[in-house]
Amino acid sequence: MANLPRQDDRLPPSSKDNTHDLANRPNKMQSTASESIKAVAIYEVVKGVGALLGAGALWSWHGNLEQWLTTATDSWQQTFGQLLAPQIDSAVRIAQQASKNWPIFLLLIFAYASLRFIEAYGLWQDKTWAYWFGVLGYGVFIPIEVYYLIARPFDWFKLAILISNIVIVFVVYRNMKRKGLI
Repeated sequence: MANLPRQDDRLPPSSKDNTHDLANRPNKMQSTASESIKAVAIYEVVKGVGALLGAGALWSWHGNLEQWLTTATDSWQQTFGQLLAPQIDSAVRIAQQASKNWPIFLLLIFAYASLRFIEAYGLWQDKTWAYWFGVLGYGVFIPIEVYYLIARPFDWFKLAILISNIVIVFVVYRNMKRKGLI
């Protein structure tokens, strides 16, 4: 022990020590969320962007929406046949309702997209409120989706939505448990 050099506290740390400290020190801009939570956040952003694209389409075509919907539906059926026909019909009915009062519908779409972006930000930044928002927001729809899957004719799209919501609730719940939030 006598032959070891003594560290002088007055000397600045070496560059080797500095890089080690910087690597271990969390960056304020760097997310501490797990990769699975980041995937859920990206999914939320995609849903928000999709909603905004829908709002843009509604804004652009609200004047001649009926003609546009007829053309789009015919084009879809020529290209893909009956693939997703129930979803297309549902989207057409929603768009027809929206065209009757499009400013309020646009406001609802922007509110929905804003919620998706806020949740995505919270999940990406590893915020506790975002975990709760995600579990409750997706979990509340699972019984409704199960009901519609059973009560109505079978639909692969509805099954896919149900499975994706269950996976999201499981992923967020597992991360909440890992963080000690539950």
